[in-house]
Formats: sequence, structure tokens, C-alpha cells
Amino acid sequence: MIDTLQLAKKIRISALKMTSKGGSSHIGSILSIADILAVLYGHVLRINPANPAWEFRDKFVLSKGHAGAGVYSALSHTGFFDTELLETHYQNGSLLSGHVSHKGIPGVEFSTGSLGHGLAVAVGMSLDAKLRGKRNKVYCLLSDGECDEGSNWEAVLIAAHHKLDNLIVIVDYNKLQSVGTNSETLNLEPFADKWRAFNWDVLECNGHSLSELSDVLTTNRNSAPLCVIAHTVKGKGVSFMENQVLWHYRTAKGEEFEKAIKELSM
Repeated sequence: MIDTLQLAKKIRISALKMTSKGGSSHIGSILSIADILAVLYGHVLRINPANPAWEFRDKFVLSKGHAGAGVYSALSHTGFFDTELLETHYQNGSLLSGHVSHKGIPGVEFSTGSLGHGLAVAVGMSLDAKLRGKRNKVYCLLSDGECDEGSNWEAVLIAAHHKLDNLIVIVDYNKLQSVGTNSETLNLEPFADKWRAFNWDVLECNGHSLSELSDVLTTNRNSAPLCVIAHTVKGKGVSFMENQVLWHYRTAKGEEFEKAIKELSM
């Protein structure tokens, strides 16, 4: 059994080091999903690091591909590849691109980065499994800002129409996007009601509570796809990054990096 608390801590620290060394951004977006990734890779997903292409594996699609360093970190700390590879992140010639890529990386199902595409692919994966009579589940992690994209709502309609009860969507609802708040940019509320109106089951939870995440992601299912709205804090774990839209793009260097590492290591 993997200690999800320690895994979340490792994901945060590794991602901070990766983004700082390579000079990439999106650390705030990564920190907001670290606990979600820890529960998925440490407890929920049926996967086999020794055989990443295992036929009966569950599949995970990170639709908010800009937080790819978090997935790379989760994969390395659960045995998919050596953690030394993380040190090459976002550098010339590295397999670990800034936005998550499946090319040459065991455990990554699909490359993402252009928002609004991941859910449609996850719906296709889910429908394929259902038509073939497989028990595989498909999990897709969306950003809340990404829900501004109309392509997502087309996929939401299709998933409900086909009763894809093997599909679980998690929305990282940190309420900030690239340059401001969701409410300022394009208000999503009433958010949960929108999903219900599209005939999805909906559960809400504290996206930083490992126990709540575990409960909602393993709940008994009806014959409908599930949306888990995870209420999170952008930059979670680093005091001066929390709820600050600046850290969607800013890279921690020097004193900021040292202070962040100290807080995450406590």
C-alpha cells in the first residue's frame, strides 16, 4: 500500500525542483492537483508499473496538460521510471516536455496541452472499453478554466448519452485561471448543476483531503458517468503561492525557491 500523504509531498517537491531547474511555469496549477494525483496513483488506479501497457489497466488522461510535471513526478515515484529522469524536465532533448507527453514515457496515455481535448479522448477510451465488454475505468482531470471550452460540453453530452459509467471526471476547481478568477473571466456557476443537467452523477469534495478524495473516487456507481468537483487551492502547500494567479506562469528561483522547498519539506 502506497502512503498517499508521502506521495503527495514527493509530487510537490519534485515538481517544484523540476519547474525551477528547467525554467518552466505552472507550479501553482501543479500544486493544486498534487493530492488528487497522489490518491489516483497511490490508491485508486488499477495499474502495473512493471507493465504499463497492461490490457486491463485503468487509464488516466490529464486534460490540463500544463500541469504535466505533476504527472511525471507521480509516475516516477510509483515505479514507472527512474526519478533521475525528472532532473531533465523541460530541457533540450529531454523526453519530459513542459506539457505532458506520452512519447517515450511509460504510464502516460495521451499528450495534452491545448485545452478542451482531453475529455473527448477520455470519452472515446471509455466507449471503446464499454463496447468491448472490458472493465477498465477511465479517469480524466480537467482544470476549471478549461470548462470554458465548448468541446468539453459536447463530450459531456456524448458520455451521458452512452451511459459511460466507467468514466470519472475530476475537475480541479481552484477558481483561478491564467490571468484572473473564473468569475471574472467566464462565470461557471452553478457549476455542479450544469453537470447534473447533462445527466451526470456529481460529487463534491475537498480536493486536498486524501480521505474525501479516496471516498468519492471509489464510490458505488449508477449507470451514468461521474463528475467529481474537487475544491482546491492554486499553489497549495506554499504560503506565498496559494490563491495567487501570478504562479500560473512564474518560476520559483533563488530565495523564493528555497522558501518554497522549506515549506513543502516540513
